[in-house]
Amino acid sequence: MIERADSYAEVWAKFRWLVPARYNIAADVCDRHASGHALALVVEDESGSVSRHSFRDLKSASDRFAHVLAANGIGRGDRVAVLLSQSLELPVAHLAAYKLGAVVLPLFALFGPDAIQYRLENSGAKALVTDTANWPKVAALRAELPALAACFVVGGDPAGTRDFWRETRRACDGFTVVDTGPDDPALIMYTSGTTGPPKGALHGHRVVLGHLPGVEFPHDFFPQPGDLFWTPADWAWAGGLLDVLWPSWHHGVPVLAQRVRKFDPDAAYALMARHGVRNAFLPPTALKLLRQTRPAPDLNLRSVGSGGEPLGTELITWGRAALGVTINEFYGQTECNLVLGNCAALFAPRPGSMGVAIPGHEVAVVDETGRPLPDGETGHVAIRRPDPVMFLEYWRNPEATQRKFAGDWLLTGDLARRDADGFFWFMGREDDVITSGAYRIGPGEIEECLLKHPAVAMAAAIGAPDELRTEVVKAFVVVKPGIEATPELAAEIQGFVKTRLAAHEYPRAVQFVADLPMTATGKIMRRVLRERERKGEKP
Repeated sequence: MIERADSYAEVWAKFRWLVPARYNIAADVCDRHASGHALALVVEDESGSVSRHSFRDLKSASDRFAHVLAANGIGRGDRVAVLLSQSLELPVAHLAAYKLGAVVLPLFALFGPDAIQYRLENSGAKALVTDTANWPKVAALRAELPALAACFVVGGDPAGTRDFWRETRRACDGFTVVDTGPDDPALIMYTSGTTGPPKGALHGHRVVLGHLPGVEFPHDFFPQPGDLFWTPADWAWAGGLLDVLWPSWHHGVPVLAQRVRKFDPDAAYALMARHGVRNAFLPPTALKLLRQTRPAPDLNLRSVGSGGEPLGTELITWGRAALGVTINEFYGQTECNLVLGNCAALFAPRPGSMGVAIPGHEVAVVDETGRPLPDGETGHVAIRRPDPVMFLEYWRNPEATQRKFAGDWLLTGDLARRDADGFFWFMGREDDVITSGAYRIGPGEIEECLLKHPAVAMAAAIGAPDELRTEVVKAFVVVKPGIEATPELAAEIQGFVKTRLAAHEYPRAVQFVADLPMTATGKIMRRVLRERERKGEKP
């Protein structure tokens, strides 16, 4: 754990990694807490019914399902796909696989058939756990997935499957966790790049330990007595699984689960108030939606973390007034997560900054060769290996793994500058940088400025092709409810940015849209906007 101290320098100096020679995620986040009846999971279903589950309950269920998997030929190194939303069954399936030494492939429940098929084929998944709502997507592909030998369905047993809970309850209780080391594979998390198909980031069991400081720091020295964690982020993604679920359970802190089809800000406020949520990971998109409605009066939040897109001054200020906390922004990516962040309990965050290096991680701004750059210069955000949170490799893709590194520096593909005080400032994705005339413009600060305009709810900036300047800045704007999108408003927004940033940075075109293309984790997909712009398509 990060030790509390009076300054960031002291916290950094005191920190030491404690990664044991033998380590298994399931033994750490579940079994060692199972001697009593400590609460692990609170599940509220779509009808509003609430169930509570202890670590002992989870150990018993995962032990039994580990026996089921083993009886169906699943063993060390085999891939087990989990196609579920936030639920009791998702961690049971994960824990059982870890106990066997198998490798879990999390799948997002909103994936379509093509996305599911690619990941199952590429990973060579041998088993699948899903539910009746998602099974039809897999059933249509089953004939094309010869490696997929065993399928377990929550809520039924369609043809060619077994009922998850019936099989689990029939199995023996008690299971001896296989002996695994911190570098033994545990997870494959697919991440979409700017070119080519998604790549599977293979993580070892140590990835949970590697995430701990990146959760403890931006959640103001998590855990504290009475903490209870929730996130709307799906547990198929690093933001839900590795930023919330496993770190909370490592510390014995209960987690709230709710399966939702679409984020509803009023319902989210009510949920957090109803269950006394103390800690929340809220992606920027969720925060922007929450900002558009009135908070529940009985919120009792202690910490809120956010990441994925720069927050900016407006959201930070709103968070203090509406949520009663300073939102701590953090940064990472699937391959190497939670390496930069803020900690309001220790220092005042600088709005718009990604934060400082989380204790334990050596982060720098480097050029393409891995040479560290002086403070103030823009370059690649990079993390030095070895690092416990860093991925092992891209699954079956050694060439992509090699390209990810410049010497011992992992290159994130994000551009930033570091100031003299060690704060990192996001300048954009390497492929998002706008080249206009002699200028290289990052979209981040333009979008932050756009969000300060009282009519703007969401915004994205891209480079649109231009014969004279190569590219010009174009803004896609979602207006707030009740605001009319007019040419006069577009001109007003242009002038607003021009007078606050610089003449070369203001958007020479403003297009009003109903929504913006987003990843499942709430990141704006600027590349989709660029492709549409290049093809002349309307968003």
